[in-house]
Amino acid sequence: MDKLRFVDACTGEHFHAMSLIHALGWRDTYVDAVPADYMAREITNDRWVEVFRTNYETQNGVRGLLLYRENEPVSCLNYCRARVTNYNVGDICTFDNTAYAGWGEIASFYTLPSERGHGYGGLLFEEACRRMKAEGFENAFVFVLRENEKARRFYAAHGFVWDGTHAEIPFPPSTICVDLRYVKKL
Repeated sequence: MDKLRFVDACTGEHFHAMSLIHALGWRDTYVDAVPADYMAREITNDRWVEVFRTNYETQNGVRGLLLYRENEPVSCLNYCRARVTNYNVGDICTFDNTAYAGWGEIASFYTLPSERGHGYGGLLFEEACRRMKAEGFENAFVFVLRENEKARRFYAAHGFVWDGTHAEIPFPPSTICVDLRYVKKL
């Protein structure tokens, strides 16, 4: 078995690795859902570096977690107390989580496309759920794009179910994607 380890994101190297994994995940996963011009303009390899750095430096409650195989990061996520306010100014995602205050949230989660199918994402996801439970969260949720059937099956396999709520994400000029909220008692 590969030598695997969890790493709490706290260095520039971690933030860059997470941003790259996010960008590659977006480009692979959302190619048919998100407008190509938005993807080309906005989804750069370093798009999230400063967001992750700010989350860490301000200790706003959003924690980055990576899974390394040997010395290579293969999967990453961000987890936190449910965000009832938008932490990232200018973000297009402005979910209303007021009814979920006090819940845990998986704010983002990606595995390198070339590393999918090895169970790495599942290990990382379960570790984040374990950590949220240890921090006292009784419930958690994650948003997943309606059209992302693979991710929906993944979350269901990990005990999450759609609770009937959703959020619309506008991509200029006229595309609207729909995120479904999947929930679980931890």
